[in-house]
Amino acid sequence: MEKLVIIEDNQEISNQLRWGLAKEYEVFVACDRMEALPLIKKHTPKVITLDLGLPPDEAGCEEGFQCLEEILQKTPSAKVIMITGNDERENALRAVQCGAYDYYCKPFDLPELKVILKRAFHLAAIENENSRLQSNIDLHGFTTGGIIGTSPRMLGVFSSIRKVASSEVAVLITGESGTGKELVARAIHELNPRKSKSFIAINCGAIPENLLEAELFGYEKGAFSGANTRVQGKVEYAHKGTLFLDEIGELPLNLQVKLLRFLQEKTIQRVGGREDIAVDARIIAATNRNIVKETETGAFREDLYYRISVIHIKLPPLRDRGEDITLLANFFLRRCSHQFGKKIHRFSPDSVKLLESYEWPGNVRELENKVQRAVIMSDSSIIEPEALDFSLKTAKEGIHSFANLSLRDARDMVEREMVIAAIENQKNNMAKTAEVLGISRPTLYDLVKKHNIAKFLEQEPA
Repeated sequence: MEKLVIIEDNQEISNQLRWGLAKEYEVFVACDRMEALPLIKKHTPKVITLDLGLPPDEAGCEEGFQCLEEILQKTPSAKVIMITGNDERENALRAVQCGAYDYYCKPFDLPELKVILKRAFHLAAIENENSRLQSNIDLHGFTTGGIIGTSPRMLGVFSSIRKVASSEVAVLITGESGTGKELVARAIHELNPRKSKSFIAINCGAIPENLLEAELFGYEKGAFSGANTRVQGKVEYAHKGTLFLDEIGELPLNLQVKLLRFLQEKTIQRVGGREDIAVDARIIAATNRNIVKETETGAFREDLYYRISVIHIKLPPLRDRGEDITLLANFFLRRCSHQFGKKIHRFSPDSVKLLESYEWPGNVRELENKVQRAVIMSDSSIIEPEALDFSLKTAKEGIHSFANLSLRDARDMVEREMVIAAIENQKNNMAKTAEVLGISRPTLYDLVKKHNIAKFLEQEPA
């Protein structure tokens, strides 16, 4: 059972929470900072709720902020949920900027609080797994510089890699663009006795058709205009190592015939040559096309398909990998923060929801690019949704998928979306925006602060 520490000076509230949460968590209660810190040190909880108004400053918030600072100094990975009154929202937002995970306004609604706690524990578990991967303590035998994942479908991929790596059979890797097909090919190579030899990759779709044959098989001096010397091809360079044929579905039919001959006879002829050259290379191919359908239409040779797909590994799209999305996002966050010298610790709760609900048509490559951009553009220690640069349309398709949201979260998201849309439509004129929304201008400014979209205030026309 997960441990939860509640820091609350009101005994009636703390008893209510202890009773209401006892079935889900092992609950520990402290009434002030001096009692809380030793309790946290002893039990190292992943999640803590912290009342802002702690004694001896019950009417203020500085004792609560002091407590938050000391908690994060001792246990920086802890998810601290600030408990505030409705009139303390500005302090709550300040607390989030100081490192708190989220805030919750009194009075308590137990089912609503349980949802927030569940998400906090869920994120803590993902970050813990990410730390294990970051330290190369990877249960699946792959380094953190390569493939990362704990979802059932990726565990199946890891199992297939381990099984085929020690053999010499041809492997076909399929999956959407950006799913990591070359990483899988490299992992197979690294776990094979050939790992001390070359891993030669060639993208069959990136080279013009009239140059591809020479790129693959090399050419002899005088084979064509400009061939002033003998040149080895990629296949020859892969001798004793691994040849990775990326996007093999793009290979023209005439070269499919020559590749098939090489796979059958283990020999090649350079362009313009007559000599058979023996090549011993492990073949791994990849494509984002439906290669079976390509064989049915005649665009891809059926006999070649069977030669390259003794083992077929299918990579799932990122949208089907569940918790791997946050796992990968945190991995890229740490790597990019180190690379660019930024001290960015985590994603905000809204950013996590956005990452988890977006469809990711560009898969892992798109996720890495989004995180890299966010690290470069962010001035805060926390990545907010704006830094991820999702369009409003994307947000509607992604973060506003309400299936897994509480009523409060769904309401806040719709409210935020309407405010952004109205500001954009009125070209950042706050007076007109307030009029369109049917609210006062001060209320609009409060909503802008609440939803962390203050950048629109800076752009307001004079």
